[in-house]
Amino acid sequence: MSAVNLAETAVGLPEAWNSLELGRVGPARVKVLRMDELPVGSESHGAAEALLVLDGRLELEVAGMPVSVRAGELYMVAAGAEHAVRPGSGGTLVIVELAQE
Repeated sequence: MSAVNLAETAVGLPEAWNSLELGRVGPARVKVLRMDELPVGSESHGAAEALLVLDGRLELEVAGMPVSVRAGELYMVAAGAEHAVRPGSGGTLVIVELAQE
């Protein structure tokens, strides 16, 4: 596999918040997506997930508390934690999570 320009890949996606799986590392999936300013409903997962903001910012609510993740920052969402995207996000996000088969 050749190098992937994550920002260009995210910009080229047809819709915000719809991720593209780039590959797998063991049981984990590595995905990229384009964020927009719209909120996204609450969800939780059986395993922790890593959220890496490449550019822009990610506005979350985690377990009822607001969390801002800036460009260059990594946020780990604990397994089972309810989290939702608050209005005002934008940019490029990389997600690393266990594959759900």
